[in-house]
Amino acid sequence: MGQKLYANGIILTMEKQMYAEAVLVKDGRIAAVGRKAAVEACAGADTERVDLEGRTMMPAFLDAHSHFMACANGELQISLDGTKSFREIAERVREYIAVRHVEKGKWLTGKGYDHNFLEERFHPDRHLLDEAAPDNPLVITHQSGHMGVFNTEALLRLGISMDGNGAVQEIPGGKIAVQDHIPTGYMEENAFVEFQKKIPLPSPEEFMDAVEKAQKRYASHGITLIQEGLVVDEMLPLYQKIVESGILKLDVVGYLDMKGAGKFLEAMGKHREGFLRHFKIGGYKIFLDGSPQGRTAWLRMPYTSGPEKEGYRGYPVHTDEEVCAFVRRALEEHMQILAHCNGDAACGQYIRVFEKAAAAEGKTLPADIRPVMIHAQLLGLDQIPNVKAMGMIPSFFAGHVYHWGDIHADNLGMERASHISPAASAEKEGIAYTFHQDAPVIEPDMLETVWCAVNRCTKNGKVLGSKERISVTDALKAVTVNTAYQYFEERERGSIAPGKRADFVILSENPLEKDKMQIRDIRVLATIKDGDVIYRRDTL
Repeated sequence: MGQKLYANGIILTMEKQMYAEAVLVKDGRIAAVGRKAAVEACAGADTERVDLEGRTMMPAFLDAHSHFMACANGELQISLDGTKSFREIAERVREYIAVRHVEKGKWLTGKGYDHNFLEERFHPDRHLLDEAAPDNPLVITHQSGHMGVFNTEALLRLGISMDGNGAVQEIPGGKIAVQDHIPTGYMEENAFVEFQKKIPLPSPEEFMDAVEKAQKRYASHGITLIQEGLVVDEMLPLYQKIVESGILKLDVVGYLDMKGAGKFLEAMGKHREGFLRHFKIGGYKIFLDGSPQGRTAWLRMPYTSGPEKEGYRGYPVHTDEEVCAFVRRALEEHMQILAHCNGDAACGQYIRVFEKAAAAEGKTLPADIRPVMIHAQLLGLDQIPNVKAMGMIPSFFAGHVYHWGDIHADNLGMERASHISPAASAEKEGIAYTFHQDAPVIEPDMLETVWCAVNRCTKNGKVLGSKERISVTDALKAVTVNTAYQYFEERERGSIAPGKRADFVILSENPLEKDKMQIRDIRVLATIKDGDVIYRRDTL
């Protein structure tokens, strides 16, 4: 690898001493940081000089939560992003089948529709999908990933009775919609997840090219560490092939489904100890509720009026007893646990159960496994001190403010909606919160997320919760040093300091000096992993 010296630009270290004049890299590690003359003195005669030409270099961004294989799989799916009507959904499906000459009987998957932005304002049903794909089993996934629709052929292949004579299977923590005792094709939460698992996966050969594309997508946004947010046993052959092939250039941390990844853990257990060929098992993942924009998040107070019964508050996925068993298992195995909690009732369940489980294990603080509260959209301000007391890390989906903020105002009322992703309140408590995009739900664009957290503007131009705005510096910490802490990687990455990995992102402008409303216009010019350029937009 040799030595490289970066200088002649703005270098943000994300350390106490924020700015540096130069950085020396040796064999993929940071050897020196500081004033240019002092760093030059440490450089060897054969050191390569990298002229930043006034651009900004900072630690690479770290993904606190996403679904890497789902992003790769998205490269093989029908894009329904931005569709505005049932008609447009059907047209996208028909076009995909025609252009790609899809053979009859082949499974098809579409992704990215959102009923909130359709003219009809509700989910399509199997009849629409039957017309669009009459010769193929088809499922389309809501942008949130928490719900979707199957056509009739898909339902039949999954073993679901369509004759109206038998009772439709009930899935705890989920829903299979029916009309006149016949499934409509719509499912949500546990039901959707369980039947999705039964869909045949693409061949490993098909997936390899998609994995390459997904990696490039993350790298193009300056990200060098990404998450596999829900590992199930069905992924084992793919991950074995991916790891053995050496195709991974980014570091991937996987979190195992506590109900369905036993074979994966048994086969890949050596990856628990650290990164091997860029893959590590980080811990376990559980779901406690659903999606606020899909009105399945579990709330303490009811949603605003909608199609559900009066007083509807969403619903939990698991009982307290089930969650307690999951948490105690994580504590016993000393495994980190990530819990999906969107609604404040789900957040309360996680806190309550963790306190009980930790006490049963004779521990007062589970901070040694750094439990993570994924999304924490409606984490109550009254719950934040409990989060701190339990050593939990809330990972906020800050992009919700822009992408669904107006929908939340409709579903929750402006007062509650204004407190989603309460980063400023967490900051006041001294909590090391992080940010994520839950890709492929939205693009893994860290600069857009920073923009969202700093400005808190919705798509319709409203400011949603000005009191929860944070500084640019704090937002950048949430996607660098704080995320490194979430992964127990604070000694390895997250800031530019001697001994750490040489993982950097080079930006067109300095986000600390850019107008706050223009931060998302900053471009990622290059991404550097262990001293090597893995993505380049412009010539440096």
